[in-house]
Formats: sequence, C-alpha cells, structure tokens
Amino acid sequence: MAHIKSRKAALRYSWHMTESMHLDWQDGQPVSRRFGDVYFSRASGIEEARHVFLHHNHLEERWRALPARARFVIGETGFGTGLNFLCAWQLWNECAPDAILHYVSIEKYPLTADELAQTLSLWPQLGPWRDALLAQYRDLPPGWHRFVFDGRVTLTIAVGDIAEVMPQLDMQADAWFLDGFAPARNPEMWSANTLDAIAHHSHTGSTFATYTAAGEVRRGLQAAGFIVERVKGHGSKREMLRGTLQRAPIPARKAAWYRRPSTLQHTDHRAIVIGGGLAGTSAAASLAARAWHVTLIERHATLAAEASGNPQGILYTRLATQPTPLRSLVVSGYCHTLRLLRRGVLSNDDWRLCGLLQLASDEDETARQRKLLEQNFSSSLFRTVNSIEASALSGVQLARGGLYFPDGGWVDPAALCRAFSNDPRITLRLETEALRLQRVGSEWEVHGANASIASAPVVIIAGARDTTNFEATQYLPLKTIRGQLSLLPQTPDSAQLRTIVCGEGYVAPARDGVHTLGATHKFRDTAIDIRVEEHRENISMLNTLAPALYEVLHAAVRDADTLHGRAGIRVSTPDYLPIVGPLVDAAAFANVYGDLRHDATLDLDTPAPWLPGLYVSTGHGSRGLITAPLAGEILASYIGKEPAPLCAQVMQAIHPSRFLLRGLIRGET
Repeated sequence: MAHIKSRKAALRYSWHMTESMHLDWQDGQPVSRRFGDVYFSRASGIEEARHVFLHHNHLEERWRALPARARFVIGETGFGTGLNFLCAWQLWNECAPDAILHYVSIEKYPLTADELAQTLSLWPQLGPWRDALLAQYRDLPPGWHRFVFDGRVTLTIAVGDIAEVMPQLDMQADAWFLDGFAPARNPEMWSANTLDAIAHHSHTGSTFATYTAAGEVRRGLQAAGFIVERVKGHGSKREMLRGTLQRAPIPARKAAWYRRPSTLQHTDHRAIVIGGGLAGTSAAASLAARAWHVTLIERHATLAAEASGNPQGILYTRLATQPTPLRSLVVSGYCHTLRLLRRGVLSNDDWRLCGLLQLASDEDETARQRKLLEQNFSSSLFRTVNSIEASALSGVQLARGGLYFPDGGWVDPAALCRAFSNDPRITLRLETEALRLQRVGSEWEVHGANASIASAPVVIIAGARDTTNFEATQYLPLKTIRGQLSLLPQTPDSAQLRTIVCGEGYVAPARDGVHTLGATHKFRDTAIDIRVEEHRENISMLNTLAPALYEVLHAAVRDADTLHGRAGIRVSTPDYLPIVGPLVDAAAFANVYGDLRHDATLDLDTPAPWLPGLYVSTGHGSRGLITAPLAGEILASYIGKEPAPLCAQVMQAIHPSRFLLRGLIRGET
C-alpha cells in the first residue's frame, strides 16, 4: 500500500498525548468542539445507528445464519461515543448467542470516561451494555486497547491517526461502519488511502455502510473495489451509501517469517498449556473464554509456585523516553490488566489500586522523567508531583517528587492465577512434569518421565525457565534473574503508607500487617534460598528511597537476619521484550531463509516452517502482571485467527522468530 510510512512514522501515533474532544452540548446533544459537527442525528442517534450501520450491513439476517462458534469481525472508523458498538452488541446478543464478535475501532480523539458516561446516559435502553463498557473504560492513552466482555465479545480500540493505524491492522473485517465526521470537516478519515486500506482489510463479500452520500466518498469506495449503492438515509437525510467488496485486492506484502501460520481453522477445540504461572494461566483463560477445553499442566503442587507466587505483585509501568515497541506494549498491557481487575476477576482482598509513586531518585532519573513529561502523556496515565505532593499522597515523608500513577497498585499474582484457572473448561494437572513433545498425526502428545500425559491439537509452552527444556524451544535466548523480596512487619507509623513508592526498588503498603520490599536482581543465579545479604540490599534501597519510612521500620530493618522473605527466578530476554507467538522448526527456518546471511534486504516469500499448533509465552521478566494477561489474548488471536490486540509492529517485536532472523542476518547461525 503506497501510503504505508516508515517504521518510525508507523509507531508515532502511539507516543503522544490523547487529546479530549472537549464536547459542547447543544439542545441536549454532544457536539465536537474540534470538528464543529454532531456525533449523531439530532432526531434519534440510536435509530440512526441501527438504520445506517446495522440494517444496511444486513447484520440481523447474517448473524442469525451464523453457525455455533463462528467469528464475525466489524471494523469501524471513528469510535466516537461508542453508540454503534453498543447497538451492535445488543443485536449480537439477540441473534448470535453461540458465536464470537470482534469489534475493531479506530479513534484519534477518544472521549474521556466522564464524557462517554454523560453521552451514553442519553440511551437508558442500552443500560446493561453501557454499564459493562463504562466499568472497564478509563481515559485511553494512545495505543491499542483490548476490552473483553463475557468471552463472546471483544472490543479493540486503536487510538491514533487513521493513516498510521490502518497499515498496522492485522485483520479482515466482515463489515465496516464508516462513521467519521463529515468529509468536509474531517477529510483524512475519507481519503483515497483510507478507503483503499479498508478494502485491503476486507475479503470478497465484506460490506460497508455509512451515513454520508458524498460523491468523493462514493467514487473512492468504487475505486477501492466496492460495489456502491445510494439508498434512503435516516430520518430527513435524503441518501446514504452502502456496498459490498466485489473482489478482495491482492494483500499487501508482509515478511514471510511474521505472517500468521496458514494452517486450517481448528475444529477440535482442545489445547494444552504447560506452566501454571501468570503466562500459562492467562493463556488458558483466554482460550477457555472462547469455549476451548484446556488441560493446564504444572509440575508443582500448586499454581504460581515460582516467580508468580509473590505476595504483592506491582503494577509498574516504568516507561522509556523513546518511542519503542516495549513502551507501546507496556502501556497497552498496563491498561489491559487494569480492565481485567475492574471486571471483578479478583476479590477486593487480593488487589489494591492504591496509586504508585515513581520517585526522581537522582539527577539522571529527574532528566528521564522530564523527557517523558515533554511528550505530553495524558495525566490520567501519570502526572508529575513535587516532594510535598508525593508526601501527602503516600502518607510518609519523601524528600523527592516524581511521577504519580493514580491507577498503579498491587495484585496478588497467585490469586490471579487461581482466578484465571477457575473455569469449568480448564482441567488442572498439578504435580505433573512435562518433559517432551511429540507430533502424532494432527496432535501433540505431551510426555512425562514414563508415559504420555495428554494430547491435543494445540500446545502452549509457558513454563518460564523450563520453557527451553523442549527441542522446539531450545533456540530461545532466555536469561534468568533471581529476585528476593523482604517482608517487613508493619509498625503503627508505617501503617500510614498509602501508595507504592518506587525507585531502584519498591515498598508497598502493608497487606495483612506486612510490607513487601524489593527486589534484588541477580543474573544467572537460579537458587531460591533466602539470603541475609540480599535482605540488607533491600533495606539499603529503602533507606535511599524513603529514609523516613526506613526510620519507622527500624526494628525490622535492624534485624535483617530474622526477616522473612521470598526468592523467585524471573525469565527475561536480550531485548527485554517477552516472547509470544507461534513456533517454527529452527533448523528448517535457517535453511529456508539462509540467503539472509548474505543479503538482509532480500524479500523472501517462502512460508515459514511452522510447527503446527505449537505456541509460546515466556520472557515476561518483572512485568508479568502487565504483559502476560495481554499475551493470552495475543495467543488466542493467533490460534482463532482473530484480529490482533496490538499493532503489527509490536506483534513482530515480540514474535519468537525474531531471534532466528537476527541470527541469520548477523551470520551467527
């Protein structure tokens, strides 16, 4: 597609502040202050949405004809108030109770949570769907946001400029809602490049509907390959457009090693997940929500027995100052985990969004935070505070200010793992060690020491440091990092701590009378004994981070040799990005793409040698609470051939084959 920009430009939308539309209200109707246009018909917004988008995409009859477990994808240009989504969701529940709806919307200027709530209050008849959306919706920072509703409906909102988002989509829509502001007021939403991109993200027979009947839009859609009809518009509007894609265009070229596996759609919905930590249970939960039957294998007697078993995991979002895939992943994953918590997956005793202070502990950190602030991130994600404000927020005296994340907090990771696995479609096999995989016919057999444990068409390896025990994953360059926490008894004064305070380490408000303090970082150390010297490291960190808190905890910190603690082994990667996606035969990959050793610019088109039905989720490091739940959705999108929850650049950045590709280009393999 000619309008695809450079890699840097393609990611640019992800790094700038979300600008609120700042609604005006005229005669009880919201009006865009930026575009000077209404969001919907002044006569009846809900009837307009149903007439234009639902009726003229023929959705009721199409949805009633869907077989069980079918998937339907709607693409939308302009999420706006969310009215179209809620109307579609309501109709979907009536017509397709056994199928899965994916709704993917692009919005450059998302409404704030307050604006959305105010606008949607106009339609009490949408109350159940509105309330479910508002329960998860907060002000959306730039990037991609996945909302999951009852396992049957997912919403993905890509916040950014449409010209930059469109090339990053990985989906084929069955129907399009073209709902930008009027072409005269918002021309980029209706450009020839945008309409051409819509065709490229469609298939033969995909439909569209739009309220506009503008000649340039009609001609642009026809040029993109759609058969276009003028039909009666809603209410007093004379005409609107609807149409069908006559023939799908030739897909834009995509690097062969990053294309999705071209295996047939799975009809046998059984899967095995190896590993009972956050990565494994997240993957199992995402599949179970789509009515897959999952066998979850864990070698320990309980879930979350290793690094996922810390008493308080921190929702921590230390952001890079440069626009990187890691920063995009962290922002999307952070918001995704917060939405999961707001859905009520955990009891209130197992998590607290108490806020998090990221202190400017030295001049380098002060300069780093200043660079972040210059990029105008939304204050709903974080804001700067001085030492006085930081002290007031935290409840303890702090010598420095920093960044305050109002939605930061802590989660009990083990409780989250148990919640993820608490589904009747998930069968736990504890105290069972998976040692070997064997492909037999169309299934994978998982073998233990003496016999086959289970078999299924799909296997996800999510065993943290045990991931590379299998032949198919031995090439993954995982590195181990030991981390020890110190558990400090609360004192009357330390009970005043209300937020998490972070610097080189962190200290959390007490849970059940105990503060969590940590954690150390010991590379290539896989022992999990509790060490007095590492308690002392944590105590020294606390003294630097919050001297006043150190003083009120003096009894505990003085007797480091009597402290309780917990040690675990995190698994990370050379580029600090997790590894999530389908696996290839490494030796065959080197043969198929071996010419890249001599010329890295070659555009090789041979399909990658996929190991059918084999996937991995690992290398989440200390960010497991943020990246692992979203990784579950990523794997479900691969396995179910669903729209991706992240932009193409980030999906490629976390792909398992990236290391094989780099090895060839560098001449290392």
